[in-house]
Amino acid sequence: MSNAIQIAASILAADFARMGEQVQEAEQGGAGLIH
Repeated sequence: MSNAIQIAASILAADFARMGEQVQEAEQGGAGLIH
């Protein structure tokens, strides 16, 4: 069993007019999941 920490960025914190860019930035920042 792995105890690795995963970062899940919240879509509610995104700028909805720039959603695609915001998701890319979150992924580049280390977010493995978007919720």
